[in-house]
Amino acid sequence: MKIFILVVCVALPVWADGGGGAFVVPIHGDIEPSMTTHVRRQAGKALGDGAAFLIFDIDTFGGRVDSALQISSFIGSLEGVKTVAYIRQSPQGMGVSWSAGALIAMSCSAIYMAPGTSIGAAAPVVQGQEGVQSAGEKNISAVRAQMAALAEKNGHPVPLALAMVDYDVALVEIEEEGRISAVFVEEAERLERERPGRVRRGPVVSAEGKLLSLTAGEALRYGLSSGTEGAYSSLLKTLNAAPELRSLEPSSADAVVAFLASGGLQGILILVGLGALFLEISTPGFGIPGSVAILCFVAIFGTNAMLGTVDSSEILLFLLGIGLLVLEIFVIPGFGVAGVSGIVLVGAALVLSMQDFVIPDVPWEWDVLYGNILTVGAGLCAGIAGIVALALFAPRLRLFDRLTLKTAIRGTSGGPLPGDGDVPAGGGEGFVPPGLEGQCGKAVTVLRPSGRAEFGGVEYSVETDGAFVAAGTPLVALRVRGNHILVKPKS
Repeated sequence: MKIFILVVCVALPVWADGGGGAFVVPIHGDIEPSMTTHVRRQAGKALGDGAAFLIFDIDTFGGRVDSALQISSFIGSLEGVKTVAYIRQSPQGMGVSWSAGALIAMSCSAIYMAPGTSIGAAAPVVQGQEGVQSAGEKNISAVRAQMAALAEKNGHPVPLALAMVDYDVALVEIEEEGRISAVFVEEAERLERERPGRVRRGPVVSAEGKLLSLTAGEALRYGLSSGTEGAYSSLLKTLNAAPELRSLEPSSADAVVAFLASGGLQGILILVGLGALFLEISTPGFGIPGSVAILCFVAIFGTNAMLGTVDSSEILLFLLGIGLLVLEIFVIPGFGVAGVSGIVLVGAALVLSMQDFVIPDVPWEWDVLYGNILTVGAGLCAGIAGIVALALFAPRLRLFDRLTLKTAIRGTSGGPLPGDGDVPAGGGEGFVPPGLEGQCGKAVTVLRPSGRAEFGGVEYSVETDGAFVAAGTPLVALRVRGNHILVKPKS
């Protein structure tokens, strides 16, 4: 009994203090695949430390729909913890949860906003020839359904969720028995007919042809927000959470992964990797170009593997493509099926490494596929152009002198080659002009039995039949074979 009383005395202050520990997972900036990895890892760490509340600090203009859906699906799957979306103002932030940020907020069981913040405008868009445009009915329909499902699951007003995505949704405010809500125009008309005098229509909340965005006050008024809290301290009191708050900020590793996973850098890595690979294949041995190529492709596949989009099939496709290219260059003359197949396999491996699906099932996956094809295609085209430029101009650049063989063969052991043309005496190291046999000269150095001799004012490497000859001794050229000159002392 004494032990029981002691345990109760120790636990009672903690229990009275709050319902458990709260952890903050920041979701700031563009919603990209690297953000998905960050949220999953940090949330898993918080759950491992016994989190009772997971607060997702959202501050974003939006980003990729697929990444937002992955994050919202992950948040919706969490059990044994209360998930809270908090949109707050900070000196470094923007105080908004728009587009993909609104989708993530809807996946949380509660939404809190600070004064001066806003949420909404969640319709998917694409970058077209005329700038940012609506993504089309298929994409809007899919995201609309997901927003409605998330709102329904977590008790958020479904009409507000739909109006954030669909331009055709019109909402008006109604008041019934002191309770204010936003409903569809058709629903307001029906309620007015069925409950005359009890339902009073208010102003338009979202007009047809417009996307809905709500301020913190409007979100609270229409029941989307659970409260307006200006600081973490007041939010923790409202949640009845322990006063100690732990923030799981992105690490330097997260920043590196986000940088390497950006589409622009991956295109550059493809360009540099292909160019370095061509240089390595074109030169004997293994050197710096090969190391650079390996680093580039390891960075691409390694980064995407950390994002969960690479398995053994992509790596095998890439290696098979490289093998076909090598086969085309060294074994099969010309450029045909093997070369084209190699390029296609390399491109397919790179595209698949950037996404977690093979064939798109939903509309926004097609947008992801097109974007990945554009990134890889640009890198491949630039890489091929760079390879052509290297093949044409590298031999003329001093930078590549050590990578190319520029020695001209002027003759063989049997003498000069036909068509060598007239080359002036001494025109190249080791060059022996025709007609040297029988000419007289003198030893410039001691011949033991080889050394240097002068004929017609030009020095050559010569050799005797084994005899030693002192410097200055008159000589006669007995025989010339290529650059091999046999001499003997003049008698």
